Amino acid sequence: MAGTGFWPATKLVAEREIKTFVRLKGFWITIAVLLVGLFAAAVLPALIGGSNTSVAVVGAEARQLLTGTSSLDVRDVPDVATAERLVRSEEVDAAVVPGPRVIALDDPPTDVLAQLTTAPPVDLLAPAAVSKGVRILVIQLFAVIFLVFGMGGSAIAQSTVTEKQTRIVEILVATVPVRALLAGKILGHWLLTVGQLLVLAVAAPIALAVGGHSALLDMVAPALGWYVPFLCIGFVLVASLWAVAGALVSRQEDLGASMGPVMLLVMGPYFGVVFASDNASAMTVLSYVPFSSAVAMPVRLFTGEAQAWEALVSMGLLAATVVAIVLLASRLYAGSLLQTGGKVALKKAWARAD
Repeated sequence: MAGTGFWPATKLVAEREIKTFVRLKGFWITIAVLLVGLFAAAVLPALIGGSNTSVAVVGAEARQLLTGTSSLDVRDVPDVATAERLVRSEEVDAAVVPGPRVIALDDPPTDVLAQLTTAPPVDLLAPAAVSKGVRILVIQLFAVIFLVFGMGGSAIAQSTVTEKQTRIVEILVATVPVRALLAGKILGHWLLTVGQLLVLAVAAPIALAVGGHSALLDMVAPALGWYVPFLCIGFVLVASLWAVAGALVSRQEDLGASMGPVMLLVMGPYFGVVFASDNASAMTVLSYVPFSSAVAMPVRLFTGEAQAWEALVSMGLLAATVVAIVLLASRLYAGSLLQTGGKVALKKAWARAD
């Protein structure tokens, strides 16, 4: 490598990483899996039905409307107040009361309305800015994309330990500054991630149209405007940790142990956002935690639960954390990259960087 300065060396390493990985079948398989997952998330909810919808019924008139509906779980209750209480507590999905009227919590119960002999008005007790089905779809897409790209950063760890195991790293370090090697790997994989995002951006409108969610693109566009920069910044955070995980070991067989903590940091936000999506307080906390904010904050912006200033604060916290983690990772990477003979302790890697 001719250039030994930091930025020329960083560029050369980034080019090397990109050329290496675009030749791998796994890279293209990942893109294919992302596209299949995108189309599946858009289409499958409309094809797969869930369990029977539960309906509370008040009076003989309301019961008459449900005559012959076998796919509904009908529950007789004594009065409208009881029906409303059951709907609010989500013990039933909807209620049919005298009037006749249909009562639901946040979304019109289309499966109930489709089976009634007449179409009565619908009263929503807590109207939602975004329907539950659309909310679930967006959360799944944001969380899965973050998970895939976050786990994709493990390629940095694998390439690092391969270079150590084959002793190529000794040749690289002789001509390239160690920190430039780290920066080049992160930059190269960051560019690969951006490229994959562009592919998804082209495919998303097609998938939404096929799934009958054409209007969703206009609704989710503002949140995507935040999600993409959050994801790009968050990837640098995770990538630096993957690089350290690879530098701490000398053999592929030992890589699993050092990758474990990073995998938890990547998978934790996925499960946290998916399982806490209905808990406003939990989502608020997750939207300010650097490792989960890349998913939680765009979701809250999409549902109208967060303001732009909150996103700016969250992104600032994420950017500050990235700077701190990259500086820490740079020191650990430099102190452990040339160490062989088993796993390197963090304390030893820190000391060796002096």
